[in-house]
Amino acid sequence: MLLIRNGTIIDPVRETLYQADLEIKEGKISKIIDLGKTSLSIDDRKQTEAVEESACYSEEMQVIDGTGLLIAPGLADTHVHFRDPGFTYKEDIFTGAKAAERGGFTEIVLMANTRPPVDNTETLRYVLDRGKETGIHIASCVNVTMGMAGKALTPMEELSEAGAAGFTDDGIPLMDAELVKEAMMRAKALGKPISFHEENPQLISNNGVNAGKAAAFYQIEGSPREAEISLVKRDLELARQTGAEVVIQHISTAEVVELLRKYKAQGTKVHGEATPHHFTLTEDAVIAKGTLAKMNPPLREETDRLAIIEGLRDGTIDLIATDHAPHSSEEKAKPITEAPSGIIGLETALSLGIRELINKGYLSWPQLIQRMSTMPCRLYGIEGGEIKEGACANLVIFHPEETWKVTSFASKSSNSPFLGEELPGVIYYTICDGEIVYQRRENDE
Repeated sequence: MLLIRNGTIIDPVRETLYQADLEIKEGKISKIIDLGKTSLSIDDRKQTEAVEESACYSEEMQVIDGTGLLIAPGLADTHVHFRDPGFTYKEDIFTGAKAAERGGFTEIVLMANTRPPVDNTETLRYVLDRGKETGIHIASCVNVTMGMAGKALTPMEELSEAGAAGFTDDGIPLMDAELVKEAMMRAKALGKPISFHEENPQLISNNGVNAGKAAAFYQIEGSPREAEISLVKRDLELARQTGAEVVIQHISTAEVVELLRKYKAQGTKVHGEATPHHFTLTEDAVIAKGTLAKMNPPLREETDRLAIIEGLRDGTIDLIATDHAPHSSEEKAKPITEAPSGIIGLETALSLGIRELINKGYLSWPQLIQRMSTMPCRLYGIEGGEIKEGACANLVIFHPEETWKVTSFASKSSNSPFLGEELPGVIYYTICDGEIVYQRRENDE
């Protein structure tokens, strides 16, 4: 049994904050005692006294003092690479889970670009079984096409039955429009989301670097914004035609935000995904940080960054996902045109949301948690994303103003442009199914 006393709960569903005690039994939130009530009922008063007495005298109860701390539903990230199987020198499911726990995440949806790719039930079972050995909930998407080759669809029905959370060839754009349309129709029939990496390779000379000031600095051609815009135009129209639940991944351009806004207004079932790095950084970071700020799609201009933030503010973009993409230091030490794209993000995501979206007045606390927990859970049919009696006790407890310095990671990799920075938002506890899976120690950064 666990008792969290005197914390401030972020309720993303009712869009409120309130002070309360939380009682947790058998993995569930058994009682919420609202401390802001002007007067407690006799029953509530008796229950409060009983809980407090249990806290003092029961050896089986652990008590957490939540004074000054915020309590939110456990965060949910629906775009994560744990590199397992095939690339476990970068990350594996266990180290990835530790990074997630340290970042306040209790729900993870993995991408399928592993080796072998998750285009068959055997590999899917391997991933899901290893996920069950961690302290958090790990689901996995499966591939849209066999071998991520963009030519033949996977056995989507069979994979859905085996537990696939959704469908994606993330990392590889799909160029065959008819194949994409068929995949959308089959995903809709299965009631699963389908997500797309939108970069037309025919328009890209050097990926990971914006075709602008950053490309000029490195004397390369880079990746133009039209590479993203062109495929998004096609897929939004296909989403309108098919009625599928479509996710446009890691949006990087202002034009795509506006396209998404237009199609959402028409009732198209389309969702936008923003990464913390795209709402925080611009192509200037690639000049300053080199390959540590190289990712697909690339960081672009300040107008794009602000458009993404506005999309988050007005709900056009309803998902914040890290695209946690570990790479070894040796790989990232290669020249800019040879190093792989991608950065890690699970351990810095909440802090960047606080610094860039909360502290600058763009989002309220409930809005931030909606985009980092509630909406991802709802889209993928995951239990979580709210705090209520009877719900699974999946929580993150943190101090919004205390700061920490980014010096080390629970991840195997450290490819982050935020190394050395002082960030707000110190996570004290991550709780999954009522169990403390991460607890801050005094010597933690």
